[in-house]
Amino acid sequence: MKIYKVALSRAYVVTIEAENKENACRYAEFFIGDCSDASTLKDRQEYKFSIKEIEPAINDAIDVEEVRDHE
Repeated sequence: MKIYKVALSRAYVVTIEAENKENACRYAEFFIGDCSDASTLKDRQEYKFSIKEIEPAINDAIDVEEVRDHE
């Protein structure tokens, strides 16, 4: 078997409750990690937001490079 490095491009649609659209954008960018909500209860209480849903929208391999044969 061969070993490859694959570059992925991913996009998500995030449904978030926040005080305004600027905060919604900021918190969605900062608190989304690996298609999961990375915020803590303290974050949500301090910044006054709640991530309701994270929906994967795009998952594309954009580059692949052979690294070596597996030995």
